Amino acid sequence: MALTLFRGLQSNSFRLYSSVYVSRKHGVLYCSMRSAEGQTATQEKQQTQLKASLKKESTKFEELLKNYEAVIGIETHVQLSTHTKAFCSCPYNYGAQPNTSICPICMGLPGALPVLNSKVIEYAVKVGLALNCKLSLSSKFDRKQYFYPDLPKGYQISQFDIPIASGGYLDVDLPLEFGGGHRKFGITRVHMEEDAGKLLHTGNGSFSQVDLNRAGVPLLEIVSEPDMRTGIEAAEYAAELQRLVRYLGVSNGNMQEGSLRCDVNISIRPIGQLEFGTKVEIKNLNSFSSVSRAIDFEISRQVLLHSQGQANQIVQETRLWEEGAQKTVTMRKKEGLADYRYFPEPDLPGVALSEEYINGIHDSLPELPEMKRRRYEKLGLSMQDVLFLANDINVAAFFDATIGPGADVKLAANWIMGDIAAYMKNEKLSINDIKLTPKELGELIASIKGGTISGKIGKEILFELMAKGGTVEGLIKEKDLVQIVDPAEIEKIVDKVLAANPKQLEQYRGGKTKLQGFFAGQIMRETKGKANPGLLNKILLEKLNAKS
Repeated sequence: MALTLFRGLQSNSFRLYSSVYVSRKHGVLYCSMRSAEGQTATQEKQQTQLKASLKKESTKFEELLKNYEAVIGIETHVQLSTHTKAFCSCPYNYGAQPNTSICPICMGLPGALPVLNSKVIEYAVKVGLALNCKLSLSSKFDRKQYFYPDLPKGYQISQFDIPIASGGYLDVDLPLEFGGGHRKFGITRVHMEEDAGKLLHTGNGSFSQVDLNRAGVPLLEIVSEPDMRTGIEAAEYAAELQRLVRYLGVSNGNMQEGSLRCDVNISIRPIGQLEFGTKVEIKNLNSFSSVSRAIDFEISRQVLLHSQGQANQIVQETRLWEEGAQKTVTMRKKEGLADYRYFPEPDLPGVALSEEYINGIHDSLPELPEMKRRRYEKLGLSMQDVLFLANDINVAAFFDATIGPGADVKLAANWIMGDIAAYMKNEKLSINDIKLTPKELGELIASIKGGTISGKIGKEILFELMAKGGTVEGLIKEKDLVQIVDPAEIEKIVDKVLAANPKQLEQYRGGKTKLQGFFAGQIMRETKGKANPGLLNKILLEKLNAKS
């Protein structure tokens, strides 16, 4: 007999914590399941009652959630794509053999002195400007002291009281499936720091090894204001940050490689209360969907404790998101600022920025995601099209290169979002990997729009161009694909097809008008798809409806 816990709940946030709600109020509800043949009417009745009970609980909890407001902020660590580490000349390559990119500085050996990589400053200024921050013309590095096996020096070089950038904001457009709309989330600060190493745990857990390849890799920590209220808003904020750093070229932003890591801070408070609740930090979020789901779960957990009069059990702590169990669990008590014993880094000079240096970087900034979306809107594209095209910098560049010479904007968007996107997904390719060029896509659109080829032939040419390359003009000539637009030639083929199918013609004229599609298909087969569809249908209807 298999034990099955029913979780037939409609609400996503309640579903994530459904087992806890049921166990806290009624004890965990289990039902013994026999084989299909052995189920009794009583068991089926019990299952129905159980599902109805859980649905009722879900509805009640949805009402309870409406009495509370979540307050969410995110600390995002962005790994910078510099050729060497922050304070030494060691390179960093993801996936390299452990401890193959280290030196006395990475290892924190006595007497080894750090030397600042100037690219770190440049990238920090780029991000600060892109986030509409105020830059500090004079900032410094600080030592953040804590002890962990992957931190060889016993401290991390970071920035404390004078970050390089502060007081900015990030514009986000929410997808239509999540309600749409525009949001502006505040940025508290952006500061530079170095990464720690990585612990490699053995299978049996008897010991761990330390890989210092990542130690000293440059990071930017971007701290948001607590302006988000839902898991969806937080996930979209993080996704927009990823787009931003990719557009700037300062990071690849790959979450699976740890190049972009999000720590979420969340508290709840009754609607109308100004004072913040107790903040809980959530770590181990390796995708945007896990950010959303972890927040929804944590909101549910905290609301449940509040509603049961156990708000004092919500303590300032760090919790881990367990993807398999779909829940957060306690990791450790959260440290306070005093525990880090910050003081100025004595081995590095201060960072001084000139107006000329800042202006030079400002002038070199590319068109950013927010600017691109607004421009695409002005071209007459829908928000759904805009969000798709601007999401990936390479797709956006391909689209811009296609419409630049004058290709129809909407048709270019439709081809990229439709057949081209489907082909890339099926073949697991990026837009830079396909053989089709923006110029040839523009030529293809012009050929269809001008009547040289039909849309059906155009699709066949498109897939050949994506797979093998070539030119639209060359393929049309090579395969003799020019559309037949001569009415006399089409009329001859229509007469031939009607003469070859007298029975179907009689049935059509007897009232079975759906046979028009049959005749059109036969004509297209006869012309190998080259007959102009509009002209074909016009002549075909005239012939079909002519008096015999």
